[in-house]
Amino acid sequence: MIYDWLFPLRTSFKWFNLLRYITFRAGLALSFSLLLTLIIMPIYLKLTRYKERISDYVPNSHKNKEGTPSAGGIVFVSVTMFCTILFSRFNTPFALIALIATFFMFIIGLFDDIKKLRGAKKGGLTIWEKLFLQFVLAVFIVVSINLFYPEEIAFRTQFLFFKNVNLYLGYLYVILIILVFLGFTNAVNLTDGLDGLAAGSAIPPVLVILLLAYFQGNKILSTYLHLFYIPGIEELTILAASLVGALIGFLWYNSYPAQVFMGDTGSQSIGGIIAISSVLLKQEILIIIAGGLFILEAFTVFTQILFFRITGGKRIFRKAPFHHHFEEMGDHEVKITIRFWILSLIFSLIALGMIKIK
Repeated sequence: MIYDWLFPLRTSFKWFNLLRYITFRAGLALSFSLLLTLIIMPIYLKLTRYKERISDYVPNSHKNKEGTPSAGGIVFVSVTMFCTILFSRFNTPFALIALIATFFMFIIGLFDDIKKLRGAKKGGLTIWEKLFLQFVLAVFIVVSINLFYPEEIAFRTQFLFFKNVNLYLGYLYVILIILVFLGFTNAVNLTDGLDGLAAGSAIPPVLVILLLAYFQGNKILSTYLHLFYIPGIEELTILAASLVGALIGFLWYNSYPAQVFMGDTGSQSIGGIIAISSVLLKQEILIIIAGGLFILEAFTVFTQILFFRITGGKRIFRKAPFHHHFEEMGDHEVKITIRFWILSLIFSLIALGMIKIK
């Protein structure tokens, strides 16, 4: 939007010529989203009626967090979408598709929060309700891909390690998209259990998305790295940069001791942005590695439930997700959070290294 308003004036104001560069607009998006989140969040904290209701399944040390303002994702996700609209060019459909998917996940998360935080008990949307809504979203994405992508890459995903080896899925791609959305949205939601954990852990994989979008929108870099060249996909760097800035701003208030929690509005949207970006970039496998911490957290919950049912009540971990296991072992949540941030960074660096290995 800013590009369309100001770039035509570059002959009179030479500074506006900088708007042609995606790196400059991404920097503006990050800075502006950070600033807006820092300014708006205190207003939200004063006005919100959404207060956290602590689950019975978390360690007892969390009980004193009851009543902390929640659903902070309303602020930082709204800021992310606003800055994406403000600094993106919409001459290609990718930014618009990503925004629609983000808004859709934002609404799902918001309904979930309303049911959890204002209902008679902490329930939220059922798994079948979420699955149906995400199936609708997956169909929209598949139709969009069919319309706007070249036939040779539309229903393919890039494989790791091997040059120019791509996996063709056809209309089974719908199932992959549903799995990616279900996987990431639930994994981020499960990771959101300690002050600053989910927000800080999301920043490295989102930065990987930012770099991939930049690489794949550049013909020279994409050819050199053996990535799909998708003209216009570089506009996803604006979405990723906006989210990184908003997450940093949110961490100002969400770091220990948290003044606000993100709620499902935040976690569903973060997972949705990671998922839609991986699909549009055709990098579902690579982003699973970059978001490895979230996958690990979800895997510990799955194995805990499975083992509990098979053995008739025995547990692998003291509590699941994994971060609660370390709490039960006596580690302070700040130490756990920082160590998990480091793990997230390591997974993301591994993912970037795999790009070069190709």
